[in-house]
Amino acid sequence: MAAKQADAGPNPARETDSPEANSPAELSAGLEAAGYLPSDTVSLVSYLAVRMGKPVLVEGPAGVGKTELAKALARFTGRELIRLQCYEGLDEAKSLYEWNYKKQLLRIQTGAADETVTDRAVPDGDVRDSWGAVSDNIFSEEFLLERPLLRAIASPRPVVLLIDEIDKTDHEFEALLLEILSDFQVSIPELGVIEAKTHPIVLLTSNDSRELTEALKRRCLYLWLDYPDPERELEIVRLHVPELDAGVARRLVEVVRMVRDLDVKKPPSIAESIDWARTLLLLGAKQIDRETFTQTLSIIIKHRSDMDLVAERVGLKLDAQAASGIG
Repeated sequence: MAAKQADAGPNPARETDSPEANSPAELSAGLEAAGYLPSDTVSLVSYLAVRMGKPVLVEGPAGVGKTELAKALARFTGRELIRLQCYEGLDEAKSLYEWNYKKQLLRIQTGAADETVTDRAVPDGDVRDSWGAVSDNIFSEEFLLERPLLRAIASPRPVVLLIDEIDKTDHEFEALLLEILSDFQVSIPELGVIEAKTHPIVLLTSNDSRELTEALKRRCLYLWLDYPDPERELEIVRLHVPELDAGVARRLVEVVRMVRDLDVKKPPSIAESIDWARTLLLLGAKQIDRETFTQTLSIIIKHRSDMDLVAERVGLKLDAQAASGIG
C-alpha cells in the first residue's frame, strides 16, 4: 500500500482493468455459470459497471438476490469478495481504517526506554532514535489497521467490493463514501492519499428503507431488483435444485406467490424458495397439499404472527384447488 501527498490539481484518470466479458450477453452467461440467473437489465448494468468502472447501487426488497449478485460477480471474475456489512452507527474506524493504538503505545514505550539508555551511555544522544523519530514512525503503514473499504482500495489484485445494506447507515457515512466512489482513493491525514492500484467492482445494496442522498446516487449506476416473475423463479429453483420433480417445482413457485400476495411482515425470499425446494426433495414430496405446506411452513415464513395467517389463507386455497383437481 503506497500513499502519495494530494496534489493541488485534479487526480489523473486511471484506466480500469481489462473487462472479463466483452458484451452483456457474455457477462450473462458467466453469471449463469456462477449460479445466478440475471435479467437482461442486470446483465447490462453489471457489464457497464465493469467497463465504465462505476459503482452500482442495487435497490429492492429483501431477499431478491442483491447480495448474491455481488457474490456471483466475484465467482465469475475470479476476484476476492470484500464485504462491508452496514449497520446503524457504522463509522470510519470500523469501515475504513484505524490506528493500532496498542502497538503504537508499545513503540512509544520502547522508544522512551531507548532514550533513557542513550542519555546515560551517550550524552550527545546520536545513537538511538529521538522522540521525533518515534512520533513519525508510529503513524506509518506498519501501525495502520485496514478495514474493508481501505483493504479494497489498497489491494494489489482486483476485487469485488460489496457495501451491503447501505440504507442502515446515516448521511455522515454516505459522505465518507463519496471520495472512494468518485476517485477510488482514501485520504489519511497522517499518510496522505492512498490511490487504488486496480479498479474494484463496487456494489452497494439497499432495501429501500430510507432515501439515499443525491450525492451518493450521482456517483453510481442504478439497478432495481424485484421478485422475479413465475417463469424466472422456476428457472432459478430448477438451477439450484434440479433433482426436484418439475411439477412440484412449478407448484412451489405458485404457492410462494400466493404467500407474497398476502400482507405478511416478510415475504419469502428467493433463497427461501430454494431452501423449501431442497426440503421437499429431502422429504420425497410428490405434491404440495395442505398437510405438506403446513409441515414445512417455517422454511419460508419466519414470523409467528404471519404463520397463522398464511396457514389459514393459503391452506384454504390449497384445499379448494385440491377439491377441483388443481395441483
